Amino acid sequence: MLQNPLQLRLEKLEPWKQITFMACLCERMYPNYAMFCENTQFAEARVYRDILDSVWELLTVKSAKVNFERQLEKLEEIIPSSEDFDFYGVYPAIDACFSLSTLLHGLLDRDDLFESMQKVSQQSVMTVAQLESAQLEEEVTNENQKDNEAVCEEWDVQWAIFRPLKDAIERDIDLIKDLRLELREEGVSNIGVSL
Repeated sequence: MLQNPLQLRLEKLEPWKQITFMACLCERMYPNYAMFCENTQFAEARVYRDILDSVWELLTVKSAKVNFERQLEKLEEIIPSSEDFDFYGVYPAIDACFSLSTLLHGLLDRDDLFESMQKVSQQSVMTVAQLESAQLEEEVTNENQKDNEAVCEEWDVQWAIFRPLKDAIERDIDLIKDLRLELREEGVSNIGVSL
C-alpha cells in the first residue's frame, strides 16, 4: 500500500464530499475502461458511463432516485477477467470497475463510506504504480514512490480534488458539477489514456 498524508485528511470529509471524491477518481479511470472496450469489443463502455452518471445525478439532483443494487448488477456483467485477455489494458480496466464497484458498495452501506473512499484512492494510485513498475521493471514502493513522477502526479491530482471539497461549507452543487466537467473535458485518465 502506498501512503500519503492525504489519506488521513479524507476521513474528516462529510459523506457527500466522500462520494464526490470517489466519483471524481472513477471519472478519471473511465478512459482506461473505454479504451479497453474499444480494443476488445468486450462490452459497451457506455454501461460504465451510465452507472457513473447515476452517481453524479444523485449528487446534483435533489429528487434523484437510484437503485444502486441494480447498478451493481449491471456493473458486474461488464467486468473483464485478466485470464481472458492477453494485453496490459485489461488491468486498468478491471481497476476502474473495482473502483466503481467500491463506490456503489459505499452508497449501499454508508457506514463504510470512508473505507470505500480509501480503497478507491489507493486503487487509483496502484493503477499508476503497477503500470510504472511494469515499464521500469522495478516495483514502486512506499519508500521510492517520491522518485516516481507519475505516482507523484496522481497524488497531486487527488489533492487537487480534495482541497475544494474540504473547503466547501455545505453541499455545493456547482462545485460538484465543475469538478465533473473539468475531469470529463480533460478526458485523460490516471495513466494518461485519453478519450
